[in-house]
Amino acid sequence: MSDCRLDYIELLQQVVNKNPDRLLDVGKDEEQEEVPQPCRILPLPCSIPRRLAISPSLGGTPVTPDLAKSLRRILFGGTFHVFNYEWRKSFFQFREPNSELCYALETDGGGAQAIQMVVQARIIKHLLFMRQSGSEGRTLSSLSQVGQRVQEKALAAALSSSLWLAGQEVSATVTLVSEEYCITPHLDYKLDVFTEKLQLFTFYKEEDVRKFILDHIQCFKEEGSHGVILFLYSLIFSRSVDRLKEDLDSTTSHLLHLSLGNFVCRQALLNLLLTGRASPQVCNGSVPNEGEGQPLQRPLQGVLTRNDVGYLHWSREQMERDTLPQVGSMLKTPMFPVWVCCINRSFSVLFSLNRSLLSDWKMERLFQLYYYNGQNSQKTTARLSVDTHSHHWEAPSKDQDVEPEKRFPSLEMTIRTKWDGAAIDWNGTLPFY
Repeated sequence: MSDCRLDYIELLQQVVNKNPDRLLDVGKDEEQEEVPQPCRILPLPCSIPRRLAISPSLGGTPVTPDLAKSLRRILFGGTFHVFNYEWRKSFFQFREPNSELCYALETDGGGAQAIQMVVQARIIKHLLFMRQSGSEGRTLSSLSQVGQRVQEKALAAALSSSLWLAGQEVSATVTLVSEEYCITPHLDYKLDVFTEKLQLFTFYKEEDVRKFILDHIQCFKEEGSHGVILFLYSLIFSRSVDRLKEDLDSTTSHLLHLSLGNFVCRQALLNLLLTGRASPQVCNGSVPNEGEGQPLQRPLQGVLTRNDVGYLHWSREQMERDTLPQVGSMLKTPMFPVWVCCINRSFSVLFSLNRSLLSDWKMERLFQLYYYNGQNSQKTTARLSVDTHSHHWEAPSKDQDVEPEKRFPSLEMTIRTKWDGAAIDWNGTLPFY
């Protein structure tokens, strides 16, 4: 028995010798991560490939212990939470270039999906409305004629515009991972072996932000890059932790919360992504009073202005409990006809090819919407015909035994939060969301 124990200790020592850069948690022994098995071939999920780490000679400002701890607190509410494997493996990956869905990102089902789909909405906005002027020639097929370089430029534009918005259109900060550690272990902080290597790059022109991200686009779009987390860090530093605290209200103290074993985005983080301001509410403006009319000590913070892309929300569970939040017109009526949809806690994108849909009421009588949910199972962009004029939708009184999702598809109910009573035709596609 003692020989077996000795062999095991020697084996552990060999593993440690092979991984000299691996740092264990500085907390209690029982909280330390397990040493990986020696037969493991894949890299550790918390290690970033060397090719995706920048050289210290690139410049930038190294992260400090105080910055790292404030980053953790605004995200998790404490310094001992770290991103799990589902978050760490998430990055911005396009479908095959020059394919039918080449404009589309492949998304994860975890908490990172919300961030990926907001970026997806801005990619669609860029490809449809910023890359070409006017509406002439704007067809769905134009989204399928996108090569790898155009994909990268669209991703850089989407990321940079989000950061620039968070920086109040004055500045933006991009975080990348360097080859060397910038801070050393602290007893009140749990290491994750990449936040401690952050370098911060701040810019004062949006075009400089876009160019820098494009020059380092592999740090956001390649496997192992932690691309979604790096973008989230960039978003927080662009807004600044102090401004984020001012954005929040009594309902929200940090941006992520634990649900079913995974960290998911609170509404404040969604609004930060969408509007550049981490307001926790979806209503227009602020709410100074409680439901009974009593003044609140601190008003609830809603959305103050229209933004480039919009937001729609629907939940069958919330509808049945009569707790469905009423999204205000600032979010429902964006400047471009692209909406991030939160449907039963899953995120997707609706969009139109016609920008006049939001400025000419006659266009809202009969129009087309296109839908993408980010899942590998979706092979083609869904096309829906929306009729708000001739055939007012009403809930059917028969077929009460049919399950609710088939009688009232959730995507249709989401669309009706913007166009009340609309009749929706899936044009031969089996309803899904």
